[in-house]
Amino acid sequence: MRAARLIKMVLLLQSRPSMTAAELARELEVSERTVTRDAQALSEAGVPVYADRGRAGGYRLVGGYRTRLTGLARHEAEALFLSGLPSALREMGLDDAASAARLKVSAALLPSLRDASHTAAQRFHLDAPGWYQDPVTPELLPAVAEAVWDDRLICARYRRGPGAEVERELAPYGLVLKAGVWYVCARAGGDFRVYRIDRFTAVAVSATRFERDEDFDLPGLWQERAAQFARSILRTEVTVRLSEAGVRRLPHTVDRAAAEEALAGAAGPDADGLRTVVLPVESADVAYEQLLALGPEAEVLSPATLRERFADTAERLRDLYR
Repeated sequence: MRAARLIKMVLLLQSRPSMTAAELARELEVSERTVTRDAQALSEAGVPVYADRGRAGGYRLVGGYRTRLTGLARHEAEALFLSGLPSALREMGLDDAASAARLKVSAALLPSLRDASHTAAQRFHLDAPGWYQDPVTPELLPAVAEAVWDDRLICARYRRGPGAEVERELAPYGLVLKAGVWYVCARAGGDFRVYRIDRFTAVAVSATRFERDEDFDLPGLWQERAAQFARSILRTEVTVRLSEAGVRRLPHTVDRAAAEEALAGAAGPDADGLRTVVLPVESADVAYEQLLALGPEAEVLSPATLRERFADTAERLRDLYR
């Protein structure tokens, strides 16, 4: 909308001493010719926009002019608190709101503080996904995010397993970005549940708003459910004898909470300085991949099939490096 663009242009000029047509065009995502027409329209409307000619010229506001159009809308204020998460804002469709909020705050600051956003961006950046991952934005994330911010019910189709889909009416309370994966914490019936958004196959945002429980604690719920999930997948046990180095490295190789609990419940070192622990793991295959990283600092005692697998791997390594 042109009105919004004109307001943004005034705020840009108010926050900086001068800007070239090219700089304004880049910020407003229009052509330099459109910038010229907008500047003329503002001048005709009584906003003292002055154009300096020449190679070093540009546009500026004359006479200390300041607009009062700096009040933040609710969605802009909410987005401002997430402005340190540019990729997350972009994926939720809130980057324009955050940009407008930052611009309004900048325009309201004293001239000596207007570079605060730039200096902060030079000193802090959050990169949420883990290493060696190419994060993929769920196609339906903007629709879910819209419902979350506006407290609207959604009707969602959810992929539960291969070839199995279910349909649920959800009250989406909050979004969580964990290691590059988006989740929504929603109330389904009377219970709160956590859903991976990339498993939604369809989302319809209802016109009906739900009444939010003001005692809802998103960080607390996520921490509780994440811990429950981590425990629920540890369905197998392996018995391992560890050297002192293996004891130190175990929490960094397997699930940390499971490792610390297993070590706390284990007996002290034997005569050879080795400790035997019973470790809960997701599966024998996962345990193989994880414990292999400990090399000779860990000896699998049971189950027998996993011990045989390590013995075979040790034989092959010995033949390879002989």
